[in-house]
Amino acid sequence: MGSGASASAKDDASKLLGDKLLKGSEEIDVSKAFEGKKAVALYFSAHWCPPCRGFTPQLAEFYKKDLAEKGLEVVFVSSDRDEASFKEYYAEQPWLALPYSARDKKDQLSKKYKIEGIPSLVIINPEDGSLITKDGRSAVMRDPTGTKLPWIPPTFQESLPEQFLSGTGTVGKDAIAGKTLGLYFSAHWCPPCRSFTPQLAEWYKGIKGELGDKFEIIFCSGDRDESSMKSYYEEQCKAGGDWLCLPFDKKDDLDPLFQVRGIPTFIIVSPEGKVINQSGRGLVPSAKASDFPWNPPTIGDLESPDGINETPSMCLFLESCSKDVQEQIMQAVTPIAKEYTEKDEPELIFFAATKTGSIASQIRGMCGLESADKLAKDDVRSEEKGPKLVRTFSSDTPTLVLMDIPDNGGYYVGRMARELDGSGVKKMIEDWKAKTLERKQLS
Repeated sequence: MGSGASASAKDDASKLLGDKLLKGSEEIDVSKAFEGKKAVALYFSAHWCPPCRGFTPQLAEFYKKDLAEKGLEVVFVSSDRDEASFKEYYAEQPWLALPYSARDKKDQLSKKYKIEGIPSLVIINPEDGSLITKDGRSAVMRDPTGTKLPWIPPTFQESLPEQFLSGTGTVGKDAIAGKTLGLYFSAHWCPPCRSFTPQLAEWYKGIKGELGDKFEIIFCSGDRDESSMKSYYEEQCKAGGDWLCLPFDKKDDLDPLFQVRGIPTFIIVSPEGKVINQSGRGLVPSAKASDFPWNPPTIGDLESPDGINETPSMCLFLESCSKDVQEQIMQAVTPIAKEYTEKDEPELIFFAATKTGSIASQIRGMCGLESADKLAKDDVRSEEKGPKLVRTFSSDTPTLVLMDIPDNGGYYVGRMARELDGSGVKKMIEDWKAKTLERKQLS
């Protein structure tokens, strides 16, 4: 049984990394690379990246002093632009590396673990390659000696404090039992936060009156000291945001769990901590209590394309279609989209542009498509020749773009079927999965 598990681990590692890794100037078998290791850190980095060059010496110091001995192995996955730069940078590093020539493996790893930028340290299980945490940098910086290695993230309930601030007093965990929660990540020093907070407070006052004990907001501070946090929380309460607040010593505990990368961020989660709506800011100020708990639409608005950088996305460009045609298309595509979006880890997400907007225009430009404004001008016939008509090109068969940014900026262009029954979308997805579509590359 032990040898079977070992063979399985080798197979999984080989699929991820290939058969060989570099150890200094020599090659070693992947089958031997992780023997006795508790965790593997995939280090996505590059010589040309200043933050990488700042973090690499720190990680190397921690690795040599404690982490290697405690059971961590690191594999450098290079984003360098040529092999010479890779070799120069790797010479500074004390761990393993994916060979520079294995560009296909590098791309597969970036896609699998949804790498958005560098430096990025992804902690995985050496047995099967399963993800432990994407936020390895924070885990290492909080625990540089590896006391808590392999840094399995706490559950939502484990991350919550026993006491919350509530106005000038405190309440226990029972105050949020069974409630849908809005987690508000914000800070006093952040101008966009200070602009958004009064809007959120005003919205909360109205919503809270209708929802009662079904909903609560928790302020998760990004402030640099406790006095700033308390001052900012006091402002929130005075503005009508008399919600709860994490204690200062617990203020960062939820950040890694929800992969918060910027503020202000407002996330709606279930009582168990499952994300309901990652884009809570978009709810304010118009979302109604009647729509509680504010599940995101199956087909999102392309002007708020949350997730497009991390997950392949089907984009419907419907700006030049009439309202009736837009409605017909949305009704036809929604059941198809639900097959994907209702999964815990969607393979594909969906967006639609129903009017001209900055994001839709940007994607049109990136993909070499005509602008919606130009289509509208080209499609209008003069009054002398009859009523205004929209070309078959844009209205009967609107443009589809499948953006696969996780695949190193790939995209695919297609059309709706004339029947507007969703068959064109379904066929495009099938062809994408079968790898028979023409892949284009974002510059």
